[in-house]
Amino acid sequence: MADQMLLLAVGLSVALLLLLCLTVYYLWRRKKKGRSQYEELLSTVPSVPACSAQVLPVSQGSCATPCEIPFTLPPRFTAQNHGDLKNEEEEMKMEARRDILAHRGSLTVRRWYPVGTVLAGLYSVPPLNEVVAPPPGMATRLCFSVEYRHSCEQLMVSLLRLGNLPPRCHGNIMLVELRLLPDDRRPRQAKARGTGPDPEFCDCLVFQVSGVCVPQSTLSVCVLSVEQDGKRHAVGRVLFPLEGELGQAGRVLWRDLETEDDTQCSELGDVQISLMYSPCLQRLSVVVLRARGLQLLTDAGVCVQVSLQIHTQVVKIKRSFVAKCENDPYFDHRMTFKLRSQHLDEACLRFELQQPNDVRSEPPALLGVLVLGPFMYARGPQLQHWMDMVNTPQEPVELWHGLGRAT
Repeated sequence: MADQMLLLAVGLSVALLLLLCLTVYYLWRRKKKGRSQYEELLSTVPSVPACSAQVLPVSQGSCATPCEIPFTLPPRFTAQNHGDLKNEEEEMKMEARRDILAHRGSLTVRRWYPVGTVLAGLYSVPPLNEVVAPPPGMATRLCFSVEYRHSCEQLMVSLLRLGNLPPRCHGNIMLVELRLLPDDRRPRQAKARGTGPDPEFCDCLVFQVSGVCVPQSTLSVCVLSVEQDGKRHAVGRVLFPLEGELGQAGRVLWRDLETEDDTQCSELGDVQISLMYSPCLQRLSVVVLRARGLQLLTDAGVCVQVSLQIHTQVVKIKRSFVAKCENDPYFDHRMTFKLRSQHLDEACLRFELQQPNDVRSEPPALLGVLVLGPFMYARGPQLQHWMDMVNTPQEPVELWHGLGRAT
C-alpha cells in the first residue's frame, strides 16, 4: 500500500513538472515569434549603436547632476497592418528610408538613444506671485499689490517687501503707514519682519470703501525708519492713484519711494515749509525755512507771502521779511493762524515768493506759487504734507516743495 502511494506521488510530480515546462516553452516561442516579425519589418533600417557619441552633447559628465535632466530620443517605429504585410512591404521600405534621411544622426530605431542632458536652470520660470528684489544701486522701492472686492466693498492692500533701503536704515525697524486719501485720516500701520536692505512685511490691510469712491481715491504709503531710541525718520512715500489701476488686481507692483534727497530742483525753484497744528489751541503754525534755485528778476531781495483761505474766501494774509537777494535765501520765519478743527478739510495755505519793486505803486514781481491743503486744493506731495500735519498733531512736519506758476 505504501509503495502504491509513493508511485502515485512521483507520477503527479512528474506530470506537473512537464506541464510547467510546456507552458514556459510555449510562452518563449510566442515571444520569439513576435520579435522576429517585428525585426522583419525593420530589416532595411540600420541601427545606431547605443554607445555611440552624443549628437547634442550638453553635459559630458558621467552622471547627471541634480540640476540636469537626462534627455534621450525614444525608438521610432512605423505602425503597420500585420494582416497584409506582403502587399505593403515595398511601401514600408520606402517610408523607412525617408525616415532615416530625415532624422539621420539623431535617431535610433531599436533602442533609446542618449542625446545629452537638459540644464533645468536655463528654463526655470518664476511663479507669477514670486517677489524678486530689485538689483542694488537703484532707488528705494516698495513692493505691494492692490485688489478691490466688489462683493464686500473692501480694498485689499498687501504689503510684501522693501528693496534697496539706504545703509542708515539697515539696522532700524521699518514701519509703513497707509491712508486712503482724501477722507481717511487714521493711518493703518504695518511693521517689517526683519531688518537689512530688503525687509519683508507680508501684511494685508483692509479699507472699507464704496466702489463709487474708489476711482476718486489715492492710496498714500509712507515708509518710516524707527531708531533704537524711538525716533522716527521718513524714508519716503508713494502716492498710488486708484483710478485705472484696479485692473492690475493681484499683480505684484513695484514703486519707487519719493525721497527728499532724490527730489530735483523744479524749474522755478523750491521752498522748504514746516507745518504744525495744535487741536487744543486751534492754531496752525507755519515756518518758511529756506528756498533754493530761485529765478530772480531784480536785486531787490525776496519775501514770502502766506495766505490762509477757506473755500474761496481769504481769511488772513501774512508776509515774511525781505531776505537778501540770493538764489538760495534763508528765512526761518514763523507765522501762526487761527484755524478750527472742523475747517481742516476746507482750508488751504497759499505761498507766494515775491520780489518787491522799487516803485511802491507797482505790484511785486511773482517768482512762484505753492498751495498746501486737503484733496479739494492739492495733490501729490502737497496733499501728503497737509495730511501728515493733520494726523500728527503737535509735531512739525518739514518738506521741500517745487514752485509753480500762478494761475
